[in-house]
Amino acid sequence: MQLGMIGLGRMGGNMVRRLMRHGHQCVVYDLNPANVEGLAAEGATGSKSMEEFVKSLTKPRAAWVMVPAGNATETTVMKLAGLMEPGDTIIDGGNSYFKDDVRRARILRDRGLHYVDVGTSGGVWGIERGYCMMIGGPAEAVSRLDPIFKTLAPGIGTGPRTPGRQGRGGTSEEGYLHCGPSGSGHFVKMVHNGIEYGLMQAYAEGFDVMKHANSDELPEEHRFDLDLTEIAEVWRRGSVVGSWLLDLTAMALVEDPELRRFTGTVQDSGEGRWTIMAAIEEAVPCDVLSASLYTRFRSRQDHTFAEKLLSGMRNKFGGHVERATGG
Repeated sequence: MQLGMIGLGRMGGNMVRRLMRHGHQCVVYDLNPANVEGLAAEGATGSKSMEEFVKSLTKPRAAWVMVPAGNATETTVMKLAGLMEPGDTIIDGGNSYFKDDVRRARILRDRGLHYVDVGTSGGVWGIERGYCMMIGGPAEAVSRLDPIFKTLAPGIGTGPRTPGRQGRGGTSEEGYLHCGPSGSGHFVKMVHNGIEYGLMQAYAEGFDVMKHANSDELPEEHRFDLDLTEIAEVWRRGSVVGSWLLDLTAMALVEDPELRRFTGTVQDSGEGRWTIMAAIEEAVPCDVLSASLYTRFRSRQDHTFAEKLLSGMRNKFGGHVERATGG
């Protein structure tokens, strides 16, 4: 199947590579010509402008936008909509706010265009592991794009089957799911990332407690000089708290046990805030998720080992680099 990709950064470029490995044809465009040239050398059809990009796509066109959420996404989607024709589909695979998706879908629907929002998780590892995708949009468009989603997803063979699921069918076991109408995909991804904040915070605080188990504040007989690198490794083996985040924690500690390369400044990309906002609108208590978000705010003022570990995890799963802070 043919797919156009706008935005060839850490995730967009690797998604194109994964698709091409499995025989799909990709047309690509990026504001950075070097990114386009690199993928063109690997077999993609490069474009020097968005106009050329659209003309290179076969009708009905399908164009995936993978640019930073916010103004960049809004501008790209609307410019693209002005170049496309009724029956074409625009996919937003970034971390957009779900209410923006609902608004854009309404505008594009009036022009005869399909709008599909895809919450995408997998980070820099997705090219090999596959991408978990939470999809919102009209069933007709989502169904037509199924070969793309199936290729990008991890597949059913990547994990043990949940007992009792036999015979249920569906695509969730393969790593992608049509969640509902426009906006629902990014809504589910928003909550996914809010939960991620809480899980990361729990690991970070737990390791911080162990880091300080040898504190002078404790009676000598209660002090323990613990090897956090080895503890992370043993927890990966059969523990009830095992997870991919713990795998990444173990990797970060092997590379730098004291996490010296991290200051502990932890950014938030927006989804945690939006999750809390949704919880407030629904009158749903979210104590842990709220606290984890506020901890990220505080991390920009003073830093603990826990925050260095949070920063290390973000670097591992998403390639996130700490921003320089003033002062």
